[in-house]
Amino acid sequence: MKHFFISDRKVGDSAPPFIIAEMSANHGGDFDRALRIIKSAADSEADAIKFQAYKPESITLDSSKEEFRIKSGELWQGKTLYELYEEACTPYDWFGELFKFARSCGVIPFCSVFDQEGVELMKELDAPAYKIASFEAVDHGLIKQCALTQKPLIISTGLCEEAEIHEAISVVRSCGNEEVALLKCTSAYPAVIGDANLITIPKMRNIFGTLVGVSDHTLGTAVSVAACALGADIVEKHVIDDKTKPTADSAFSIEPDELSELVLDCKAASSARGVVQMHPTRNEAKNLIYRRSLYSVKRIRKGETISSENVKSIRPGFGLGPKHLNEIVGKVATKDIDAATPISWELIS
Repeated sequence: MKHFFISDRKVGDSAPPFIIAEMSANHGGDFDRALRIIKSAADSEADAIKFQAYKPESITLDSSKEEFRIKSGELWQGKTLYELYEEACTPYDWFGELFKFARSCGVIPFCSVFDQEGVELMKELDAPAYKIASFEAVDHGLIKQCALTQKPLIISTGLCEEAEIHEAISVVRSCGNEEVALLKCTSAYPAVIGDANLITIPKMRNIFGTLVGVSDHTLGTAVSVAACALGADIVEKHVIDDKTKPTADSAFSIEPDELSELVLDCKAASSARGVVQMHPTRNEAKNLIYRRSLYSVKRIRKGETISSENVKSIRPGFGLGPKHLNEIVGKVATKDIDAATPISWELIS
């Protein structure tokens, strides 16, 4: 798989990285705020805005048993899973308007889905792609439902072992769908930069034969930019309009100015990656004349011996290369040589 299209946007195969602005819970239950985030994503020139289509019962049970409670040390410490998802979910009756508004702003809308109901809703809205979150990457039934739509499928791989990633891809391909991408992801919120392990990105591409990107939960934008330098085809980053108005995901989200910088820097890093090259570029070639070469540094008379006192390696580069200095020391000038003359084989014997 070298590329596929999400809507009319080419992803992979030397295209600029596909930047996904992830809204998640950052609307804070406010529809107008959701619209503001969409508009800021479009203004920042992100390619897509991604939502999460679930109800609390799509993911968990309304239980206060200990195993359903988020343990200490996590961002959402003390909440039950149901309480968190009830707070963070996007109401289903918003999606039609959110998709319509996103399209009117020129940004591609799609969703992470968590159950059949979410998949069916996305079909109704003609979503151009589907996303599987890291925690659902082991849910083969859900993956199959998405793959059968024959739309591109993006799978985050946080928490996954290599064998589990192979299994997920096999499910997609068994449905006759080759349009799959993997995101290198660290499923901690926020994630530690040292845990990003971005060198895995080219390795994943070789092992799994898919497009590969990054789902970045670290603070700031450095990890996303570095991922593009390593060849990431996709960057997913949580975005918010204003972090001073906290939400369940605000702590590891970026604001509009940062998103604008991320888009520009990711595209620059991807472009800078370029191709394997060990010769001057066209733009460099004009400066070859300013490299060092061998010049006379004083007048040398015909028959005089060439030495390191009268010939030196200096800029510019119109004379013999400096590597020839030892070859010509001890030879004699065949004619008078003025100072500041580039040395050529015709001048010595």
